[in-house]
Amino acid sequence: MKAIEFTSQVRNNNIQVPQHLSSKLSGNKNLRVIVLYEEDDPEEDDFQNLSQEQFIKGYSESDSVYDKE
Repeated sequence: MKAIEFTSQVRNNNIQVPQHLSSKLSGNKNLRVIVLYEEDDPEEDDFQNLSQEQFIKGYSESDSVYDKE
């Protein structure tokens, strides 16, 4: 299986395929589609921020020995 990547938007409940890629996807081909999208969930952002804050709180100066090469 080969992979291509492009950005698009949903219009009329359809994902638009760029013109220069449509010929690669024409015909009777099986496709595996993975959709990544930006989240608009402020609660998720709050959870991520809290997780990062808690992680940093658990860090102490004695841990800095591991930061040196």
